[in-house]
Amino acid sequence: MTTNIIHDIGIASQIGKYSDAVEVAEPGRLLFLSGTPGLTDDGHLPASFEEQADQAWKNVFALLERAGMGPQHLVKVSQYVTRAEDIVRYPPIRSKWLGEHRPASMLSITPGLVRPEFLIEIEVIATAPHEATKRATT
Repeated sequence: MTTNIIHDIGIASQIGKYSDAVEVAEPGRLLFLSGTPGLTDDGHLPASFEEQADQAWKNVFALLERAGMGPQHLVKVSQYVTRAEDIVRYPPIRSKWLGEHRPASMLSITPGLVRPEFLIEIEVIATAPHEATKRATT
């Protein structure tokens, strides 16, 4: 499976650390993650935006790992935050998890999520070759 990052129009580099477009050139496995909030597996929701964002990424990475994937397999990330003031606090958290990987990305301020105390949700699309690392089973 091959992905091709397209930076031709230069919009992304003026706004953040993501790609203008990512093409999946060959077929492979696709993984679609639902909106993932910063809720822990035991039902705890951290109070601060930073803690919720970090936990949301931790949840995303746990799901990627179960599919035998990692950040290099992400091709699209959509992030929804409920407070505009949290946007300036978000890039370092995102960078901590994605490093230098630059999937296509969208960040939206939304008036609310499924539970009013959720401050962020992240949904992703990932792709990997059929012969990629073994998937975890449950």
